[in-house]
Amino acid sequence: MQLHHLAMRSTDVVALATFYRRMFGMAVVRDALPRSLWLGLGGDAVLMIEAREAGEPAPPPGSRELVALRVDAATRDQVRQRARDSACYDGETGFTVYLRDPEGRRLAVSTYEFTTAEG
Repeated sequence: MQLHHLAMRSTDVVALATFYRRMFGMAVVRDALPRSLWLGLGGDAVLMIEAREAGEPAPPPGSRELVALRVDAATRDQVRQRARDSACYDGETGFTVYLRDPEGRRLAVSTYEFTTAEG
């Protein structure tokens, strides 16, 4: 099983896509404005940023749910600096840097390597 896509709803598709492109270097792989922009996550996976419908709730403020992206140490350090420069830095652990997107979603970049139990 592999990630196919993530979908995030937004009141401003362009502004949110601009944030993700600037923060993580994602490229636009599909432009269906004004409805959506799709950004590449690597491999065949995409982040779909879609227009939120009237009355659709925003992400809950302060939520600790998150999307974490696997990166190398150099990229993690670059994202940390961009997050600090953009005032969206939300802390870190030894492997992971946390930040918030403009709509309050919690994000992370992590170098943590999972190990599997032998069985």
